[in-house]
Amino acid sequence: MELLNFMYSNTLSTNTAPALLDVLMAADKFEVASCMRHCSRLLRNLPMTPESALLYLDLPSSVLMADAVQPLTDAAKQFLADRYKDISKYQDEVMNLPLAGIEAVLSSDDLQVASEDALYDFVLKWTRTHYQKLEERQDILSSHLGRSIRFPYMTPRKLRKVLTCNDFDHDFATKAVIDALFFKAESAHRQRTHAAEEASSSTSRRFVERAYKYRPVKLVEFELPRQQCVVYLDLKREECANLFPSGRVYSQAFHLGGQGFFLSAHCNMDQQSSFHCFGLFLGMQEKGSVTFAVDYEFAARSKPTEEYISKYKGNYTFTGGKAVGYRNLFSIPWTSFIAEDSLYFINGILHLRAELTIKR
Repeated sequence: MELLNFMYSNTLSTNTAPALLDVLMAADKFEVASCMRHCSRLLRNLPMTPESALLYLDLPSSVLMADAVQPLTDAAKQFLADRYKDISKYQDEVMNLPLAGIEAVLSSDDLQVASEDALYDFVLKWTRTHYQKLEERQDILSSHLGRSIRFPYMTPRKLRKVLTCNDFDHDFATKAVIDALFFKAESAHRQRTHAAEEASSSTSRRFVERAYKYRPVKLVEFELPRQQCVVYLDLKREECANLFPSGRVYSQAFHLGGQGFFLSAHCNMDQQSSFHCFGLFLGMQEKGSVTFAVDYEFAARSKPTEEYISKYKGNYTFTGGKAVGYRNLFSIPWTSFIAEDSLYFINGILHLRAELTIKR
C-alpha cells in the first residue's frame, strides 16, 4: 500500500527503518526505481547503527537496487569504517562482523593499526575463525579480503611468510609479494604517483598508505662481506610538525643479524643551547640479555643537490631496549628545520637513511 501511495502521490507515510526497508524491497520487486531512490535517501538520513549498516550492505544485488541504493551502501561502509577505526578497541565486535562488514572496515585509509603486518595477522585470524575449510579461506582471501591487505607496506620479513602461508592461493600470494617488492624498490616520488594513480583508477587501494602507528621503512640487506642493512625512513612535513614540542614517531621494526631494531624521530630540547630541535635515534627491541655491537651512520637528503649527506656516525653496543642517536641531527633550531625554506624537505618529504653494520 505504501508503494502504491508513492506511485500516486510521490510521498510515503512511514518513517522507520524497518518499514522503509519493506517498501524498498517491494519497489525492487516491481521495479519502481524512483521509490527505491526515495527510500534510500530517507534511510540515509536516519541515525545508523552497526545492525542497520550491515542490513544495508546485505540488500539484493539487482541492477536497479544497486544503482538506487549506492549512496546508502556507501554511507553504511563509511559508518562501519569510522566506528571500528580502532580495531583493538572493538576487537570482539569486529571479529564477529560478516564478510561485507569486515571488507568495509579494511577498506579505510584511516584505520588505526600499528602496522600492515599487524593488520595481516588480524585478517588471517578473522578468516580462520569464519571459514574452517582451507579451500574456503583461499577463495575468500583471493577474491575478497586479500585485496584489502596493503602488501606494499608490509615488512620484507612478513612478506616472506606470506609466500609460505597455506591460507593464500599460491599464485595470488606470489603476485601480491612481487608487486609489493617492486613498489618498495621505486623512488618515494614514484611511489606517491603510483598510489595516486591506483586510487583514482581502481576500487583497490593497495598502494595507498594508511595512518600507521609505526612508520613504514624501506630496507636493503647485505650478507657479505659483513652483515649490513640500509634503512630508509620518509616523514611528511605535517608529521614532523606534529612532533613539536616533545613528540616522537617510531618506525616499523627491521631486522639485522636476527635482531629487531627501529628508528625513532623526536622533537626535543638541545641540552647545550636550550632550543627545540630534530633528533634521530636507533633502538634495539627488547629481547633478553643479548648484546650487539653495531657501526651506524645517519644521513638525510638535502637541497640543492638532493643527495644523501652524512649527518652523524658512531658505534654502539646494544642491549635489549637500549637506543642511541643524536638529539640535534641537523645542528639547527626546530624553527629553521621546519621552515618553508628548509633544506631538508623535498616536495614536502623528509628523507632519512640509517646504515647499520654488525661489528665482528
